[in-house]
Amino acid sequence: MQQLKNKVAVVTGGGSGIGLGIAKRFAAEGAKVAITGRNKATLDKAVAEIGHGALAIQGDVSRLPDLDRIFETVKDKLGKVDVLVANAGSYVLGPLAEFTEDMFDRLSDVNFKGTFFTVQKALPVLKDGASVILVSSTINGKGIPSHAAYSATKAAVRSLARSFSAELLDRRIRVNTLTPGAVDTPLFNTVASSPEEAKAMLEGMAKLTPLKRVGTPEEIAAGALYLASDDSAFMLGAEVLLDGGFRDL
Repeated sequence: MQQLKNKVAVVTGGGSGIGLGIAKRFAAEGAKVAITGRNKATLDKAVAEIGHGALAIQGDVSRLPDLDRIFETVKDKLGKVDVLVANAGSYVLGPLAEFTEDMFDRLSDVNFKGTFFTVQKALPVLKDGASVILVSSTINGKGIPSHAAYSATKAAVRSLARSFSAELLDRRIRVNTLTPGAVDTPLFNTVASSPEEAKAMLEGMAKLTPLKRVGTPEEIAAGALYLASDDSAFMLGAEVLLDGGFRDL
């Protein structure tokens, strides 16, 4: 049974990795899907993979005029939104003593500011009773060297889900957090100096995970589907943790 048949879903950062996995699963479940991202070539490739008439809208979630244009385009082409996944994220690592203002701004502008204003700018096109999913990270609750700023932005995302839920109760909009652990995506290539280093980072994360492997975009997409569907109708301001036991074991 298609759990999202005829629903409209928007996935920011949907051109690759977790966002693409979510978009593909939502489309397969019957949703009309729009994805956003900064790179047109990446978006074009993703739309071909998603199929089902998916819509790609180029834009940067850290720029408010882009968000205005994104949701205006969604409204014009697809109508009101049933599911919003604020997935776009930046991954910048560095030790405290060497972390620069530019590195900090790159993280906070996308992960914190971008998530906050993605939801704000979507409000006029969100249906009452919509599901909003904020994508965090399992290290929002752990202390790891070189991850201080990144972890803090993802903890902020977790906090936003609680506050947004309380504020949007009158519209029955449910805001929950999807919290992955390490997942096999191109994200590691953005902080590694070579494909070999990225592979080594993934292997290292697998060793630290109780299940002794990293997750897949498809596994995270299954969690997103739960939050997007009526199966999670009694879930509000909460967190779905999919990290192979990394945080708690």
